[in-house]
Amino acid sequence: MTVAAPSSAPSRHRLWWEIAIVLALGLGQSAVYAIVQLAYRLTDETPLADQTATLNPSRSDREVFDLVYQVLSIGFSLVPVLLVCFLLWQRSRPHLGRLGLDGERAWADAGRGALLVIAIGVPGLGLYLAGRALGWFVAVNPAGIDAHWWTVPVLLLAAARASLQEEFVVLGYLFARLRDLGWRPWAIILATSVLRASYHLYQGPGAFVGNLAMGLLFGWLFHRSGRLLPFLVAHFLIDATVFVGYPWAAATWPDLFGLPG
Repeated sequence: MTVAAPSSAPSRHRLWWEIAIVLALGLGQSAVYAIVQLAYRLTDETPLADQTATLNPSRSDREVFDLVYQVLSIGFSLVPVLLVCFLLWQRSRPHLGRLGLDGERAWADAGRGALLVIAIGVPGLGLYLAGRALGWFVAVNPAGIDAHWWTVPVLLLAAARASLQEEFVVLGYLFARLRDLGWRPWAIILATSVLRASYHLYQGPGAFVGNLAMGLLFGWLFHRSGRLLPFLVAHFLIDATVFVGYPWAAATWPDLFGLPG
C-alpha cells in the first residue's frame, strides 16, 4: 500500500487558526486589552489628559523579587517570537529567510535602522507633545521601575523585548502568512498597521494615529526590502532611548511630560 506524502503547504483554514493562536498569545491579546482599557479611560470621570499609563511598572515592593518578576515577564513574552521562528523555519539556509533574516549585510541593515530612528522618533515625539496639549494622549511614563542597580539593564531588555515581539510578529510573520493566503501587499500593510496601532490604544487615540503612521511606513519599507533587521534596530533604539532617557527628561521638564517632577 502506498501512503501519500503529507502536503508541505498548510491549508487556508489551518493558516487562519495558526494566525489566531499566534496573535492570541501576544499582540492580539494586547490589542483586545488596549481597546477595553481605552473604553474604560474614556468613560472615567478623570479627563483623558489627566490620566497616566506606566509602561514598565515595578512588580514587587521587594527589590530581588521585582528583578525576578521583570526578567520572567520579559522572557515569557518572547514565546510568540520563538513560535513564529518554529513555524517558519526552513531546512535550507537562510533558515529564517521568510521572516526577513538571512544574516547578510548586518551592518548596512543596522545603519538603515539608525536612520529610521530619525524618521520615526522625532515626528513621534512631536505628535506626543501636540497630542498631550490636545488631550489625545494620556501622560505616558515609560520607566516606572524604582531606581536600582539593575534598572537600566532591565529597561534595555524591555526595549529589546518590544522590538523582537512586535517586528517578528507584525512584519516578519504576518507578512509571510498573509502572502500565503493570497493577500495583496497594500492589504497586508494596512492590516498589520491597524494591528500595531490597536495595541497602543491604551495610551489614547493619538497613539493609534502615531502608530498607524509608523506601521504604514515600516510595512511599505519592509515590503520593498524584505529585510527585518533595520526595523528591529530602529524599534529597539527608539524604545531604549525613551525608556532610559525618560526619567532624566521628565525630572528636567516635568510640565512638558504632564507628570510630577
